Amino acid sequence: MPDATAPNPSEPVLTVDGLRKEFGSLVAVDDVSFAVAAGRSMAIVGESGSGKTTVARMIVGLERPTSGTINACGSDRSRPTRSGRVRRRRGGEIQIVFQDPYTSLDPRQTAEDAIEEVLRLHHRWPPDRRRSRVVELIDLVGLDTRQARSLPRALSGGQRQRVAIARALAAEPRVLILDESVAALDVSIQAQVLNLLADIRDQTAVSYILISHDLAVVRQLADHAIVMYRGRIVEQGPTGQILDDPQHPYTRRLRASVPRPGWKPTRAGSELS
Repeated sequence: MPDATAPNPSEPVLTVDGLRKEFGSLVAVDDVSFAVAAGRSMAIVGESGSGKTTVARMIVGLERPTSGTINACGSDRSRPTRSGRVRRRRGGEIQIVFQDPYTSLDPRQTAEDAIEEVLRLHHRWPPDRRRSRVVELIDLVGLDTRQARSLPRALSGGQRQRVAIARALAAEPRVLILDESVAALDVSIQAQVLNLLADIRDQTAVSYILISHDLAVVRQLADHAIVMYRGRIVEQGPTGQILDDPQHPYTRRLRASVPRPGWKPTRAGSELS
C-alpha cells in the first residue's frame, strides 16, 4: 500500500524560495531561490564569502533563515523544531558531507561502527539487518573489510571521505549536500570519489547539492549550476551552458581564474576583484 505521506515524485525534492540570512548588519544571503528534482545534481558556485555555504547550512538546519522558505520532501523546514521525531525525519531527508572528514568522524569509532550508529538512529531494524546494511554501504563506497574495521587515523583522506559518504547514505536521504567534499583530496583521489558519487546517484536516485569553487568538479558531477556573488544568485542554468558560455561578468571572471596548462603565477596574481 502506498505511503500517503510520501512526497509526490512529480514535485521537486527540494525547493528554496526567497532565502535570506542576516548576521547583524551583514546580509550573507539575499533572495536566493531554486528547486532540485529527484535524482539530479545542482552546484552552487562562488568564491569564499559568496554565501554558498550559508545556503547549505540553512538547508540542513545548522542556520536559521532570517526570511524565506525551505521545503524538502513535501514539508516545510524553514524553522527549527524541538520535536525529536521531526528532527530525525529531517535528518533522514537531507544529509551533509563536509570538506574535512577527519574532524566530522569520531576518532574512537571504526568506520563500520560510525555507519551502524546512523542506522540505529534512523531505522528500527534488528541488529542482523543493520549489520547487513553496513556491509552493503561499505561495499557501495568501495572500502574493504579491513578498512571498515579501522579507526579514522588509520585511513587515508580519500578513505575517510568514503566513510563519511557511507555514513550520510545510511540515513537514506533524498538529498545529499556535498560541501567542498573533495576539495582537500589530491586530483586522482578526487576523480575516484566523483566517479563513486556519480555511480551512487545512478543506483539510489539521491539528489546532490554540490557546494564548490572548483569548476572542474562542478562540470563532472552537476547537471545545473547556480553562481553566487555577494550573497545573491547572478546566473543559473545547465552546467555546460554556465561554464562554456557565461553571461554575467562575475561568472566570466570566475571561469577565467581557472589555471590552464602552462599557466604561471604572476606577482600580482589573478585573484577576483
